Amino acid sequence: MTFMGDFTYESRPVRVVFRPGAAVTATPAEVEHLGLRRVLVVCGSRGEAVARAVADALGDSCAALHAEARMHVPVETPTGPCVAQEAGADGVVAFGGGSSIGLGKAIALRTGLPLIAVPSTYSGSEMTPVWGLTEGGAKRTGRDPRVQPRSVVYDPELTLSLPVPLTVTSGVNALAHAVEALYAPDTSPLIALMAEDGVRATAEALPLLAVDPEDLEARSRALYGAWLCGACLGATTMGLHHKLCHVLGGTFGLPHAETHTVVLPYALAYNASAAPDALTALGRALGADDPPSALWDLAGRLGAPRSLAELGLRETDLAEAAVQVAGQPYANPRPVTAEGVREVLQAAYEGRRP
Repeated sequence: MTFMGDFTYESRPVRVVFRPGAAVTATPAEVEHLGLRRVLVVCGSRGEAVARAVADALGDSCAALHAEARMHVPVETPTGPCVAQEAGADGVVAFGGGSSIGLGKAIALRTGLPLIAVPSTYSGSEMTPVWGLTEGGAKRTGRDPRVQPRSVVYDPELTLSLPVPLTVTSGVNALAHAVEALYAPDTSPLIALMAEDGVRATAEALPLLAVDPEDLEARSRALYGAWLCGACLGATTMGLHHKLCHVLGGTFGLPHAETHTVVLPYALAYNASAAPDALTALGRALGADDPPSALWDLAGRLGAPRSLAELGLRETDLAEAAVQVAGQPYANPRPVTAEGVREVLQAAYEGRRP
């Protein structure tokens, strides 16, 4: 690895607990550690049963359970902050995937309440101060220290029931965070190390889980990789890949993890010539000479979607998506043009080898 002698690194205060069974056994301790007395537990419908077990373990410390998390956190249903206030909550526990943690962040942003995250997928949102809300067909994102979870409880056992298709796409979503962190303008030697090891751990675990979803050791390794990738996302500025996915999800309603899985090889191929050090690190982590193709091949071997057409995007939507993505400045190693974005989207729509 090449030493980077010019960088800035900011560490954010977050406490991480990582062990099997921690969701039920450690979450009450984290609530107590933060001095909270009445927390609102939020989740989506898929994880409601386990969230109730967490709520039961909290006992009198649980003010209420709110199972209304929705993909891309639409502001049209802003009930979370109201429920928190009505319940007299002094904190929030977000249980589940990116949608649940996104709802927890929306509540924290609106109310200032401290947030504890108990992730059940590999989305990585739990390690970031990044929030996202969808309103009027557009997804807005921002950074605010209020939404950074104060504690994160990682329990590999929670991911045992994660269906293989979601395991795969959620894992590739995690890879995307590390990929863009490697060529971010605010990367650093520590981030580069975390990103490379996060990619290696996740890419090694996913094929094992596609064969045996109940392999707890592989689940633990995938969750470890997702932690590292999420920490990279929280410490750096994301580029073209994430902007593409925000537009495709927020404006066109495409599913979050699946969209990241499809777009990643093409966004990386677009930036490859401008990010040689990142490509070298990814080559080591993936054991491949051509990381964009290796990611595309990995998705194929795992049975993941590899085209935007599979996700329901219409070819007539590509022009509008390109205009939205190229219409505002953001950090990216290669200059972003409407023509370049359109080429990336066309390739991703067709699903051809990058």
